[in-house]
Amino acid sequence: MRKNLLRKMISVTMVSAMLVGVLGGCGASAVSSSSETSANAVAKNTVTLTFGSHQSGLPTSGIVQSLAEDYEKETGVHIDFQISPDDQWRDLIKVKMDSGEAPDIICVDTPIGMASSIHMDKYSVDLSDKEWVKRMDVNAKEAVSAGGKTYGITFPGAKMYFYIFNKEIFNKLGLKEPKSYAEFKTVCQKIQDAGITPIYEATTNGWHQVLPLFETGGKWLKDDAKIYDELNANQKDLKDVPTLLTVIKQLDECAKAGYFGDDYLSNAWENAKEAIATGRCAMTIGELGWIGEVDADYPDFKAKEKLGAFVMPWGDNQVIGVNNASNAYFINKDSKHVAEAEAFFDFLARPENLKKRLEGQPDINAICWPELGTKYTDEQNAFIDSYEKAQVVQTSVNYIDSQWMDVGKDLEAMYTGALDPEGVLKSIMDRRTDQAKLQKDPGWTK
Repeated sequence: MRKNLLRKMISVTMVSAMLVGVLGGCGASAVSSSSETSANAVAKNTVTLTFGSHQSGLPTSGIVQSLAEDYEKETGVHIDFQISPDDQWRDLIKVKMDSGEAPDIICVDTPIGMASSIHMDKYSVDLSDKEWVKRMDVNAKEAVSAGGKTYGITFPGAKMYFYIFNKEIFNKLGLKEPKSYAEFKTVCQKIQDAGITPIYEATTNGWHQVLPLFETGGKWLKDDAKIYDELNANQKDLKDVPTLLTVIKQLDECAKAGYFGDDYLSNAWENAKEAIATGRCAMTIGELGWIGEVDADYPDFKAKEKLGAFVMPWGDNQVIGVNNASNAYFINKDSKHVAEAEAFFDFLARPENLKKRLEGQPDINAICWPELGTKYTDEQNAFIDSYEKAQVVQTSVNYIDSQWMDVGKDLEAMYTGALDPEGVLKSIMDRRTDQAKLQKDPGWTK
């Protein structure tokens, strides 16, 4: 009896050990560098990866969540999305990273190499050896790299913001796309006189109202080709950029004239599609791909036929601002599940999943993976090709991007009378100085 019992105990122990060895071996198995097979290298298990992001960091179509479900079916690894409001995320993630409580995967705005951005190179896993790094657009790769190493993966194609406008309203009122601020005001006034709100402005999200200031950097460069470098070296300050104060004053003028409507201080970007599709508002700032999103949500409106675009004419700008990579995903180097997270990135970078990403995101016309091509129409390509282009301010000038939400609050304060345009400019300059000194920037400390 004792011998039989002993044999059974030994047998159970050996089976347990074998199971532990198998499971342990699977959990520790190396992730293949091939994007086609790496996700399969992660054993099916009950691991949950936390994915922290701000609202605008993930497509509203839910395509990333859908791909995450596909990844879970293949590997058993669950992705827990933790989404925070845009105006809170930047401060929240800094606190989490400094306290060691950051999620496994972190979505933040790029580029990471600038002094004004969150330094994800300090907190993230080096992904330079990944096969898919070579397939990303060169400019996009630079936005997620620092010190010659790549730390993130990004998908959106180059961001370019325009005024999206209702061609039917323009045609009915005999209006043409404005090429200057004076022409823009005339257009707004005629639309307002017709009983339609000229512009849908969304201030509650914190970021939308700031676009006219820093997406028009091409005009800054027209006035001074070296201005970005001069600002970064602290040889000049923002008060030496006449276009910036001009645009701030013009925004104030349009708000006071009622061109943003009566409720712009409570407007949310999520409601912009309805405002445009119903004809309640004639224009709003958005990407060309946003037209596809309106078309998907309001198919009877036929947005692809009725909506056009023109370059933002604030400050008489006529240069398209380009942001090569607006946000990206990074892996927390302190994560306990780095292998699973890397395999998820490999999974997302598979050609078939890149295609799903492009097709499943109506608000974009391109992703930063040249192998996929774009969804731009011939008309849209011709429109883009007909204008000069320049890098936007936030990707080129230090200590701008990091205060984006604060600038949004400054503009709101101006709209309510708490600040004047000069006060807004001073706030932006003061924050730049404070951040530069905090980082011991040579231009400010010498």
